[in-house]
Amino acid sequence: MAVVKLQRPKLNAGEKIYFGAILKGFFITMSHAVRSLLGKTTGAKDLASSGLGVTMQFPEQRWDNQLPEYYRGAPTLVIDEQGRERCVSCQLCEFICPPKAIRITPSEIPTDDKWAKVEKRPIEFDIDMIRCIYCGMCEEVCPEQAIFLRKDYLVTGHTRAEMVHDKKKLYEIGGIRTGLVNKWNELK
Repeated sequence: MAVVKLQRPKLNAGEKIYFGAILKGFFITMSHAVRSLLGKTTGAKDLASSGLGVTMQFPEQRWDNQLPEYYRGAPTLVIDEQGRERCVSCQLCEFICPPKAIRITPSEIPTDDKWAKVEKRPIEFDIDMIRCIYCGMCEEVCPEQAIFLRKDYLVTGHTRAEMVHDKKKLYEIGGIRTGLVNKWNELK
């Protein structure tokens, strides 16, 4: 393997004190400020801004109608049309979660139950929304389509405890999702 030695270019006095870069940045900033004051800022109409730039006035204006299709919001659990939970406690979402925001405590389904063939269901399913990075890996890895990322970006709470969504809260905000669920398939 050949070793290549590179020589740094020699800087002149103006380049050493970064005066040209500072001046260029100043002119770019001033041109944006003038365009903003004249109401000719790029994107101002699309965001329904106040007219002074592209800053959205948040409480009054929302992103709801401008979210892209691929937007990944907060994760939640969903149930099927008949009110059954989709989660089989496989714990794949817990293992793949980069910040370790998901915690699952599995339990077995009694043998006399109609759906005993499923074997497991979660006793506890917690997602710490403070730790969640909205990556969507939990939704992708779920074999039963039990985790769904809703298009919600307003996840708030007054305490840390309120930001840990338990199984009951996750099902409450997740709602019902229709479609084939492998867990309840009779052929399985």
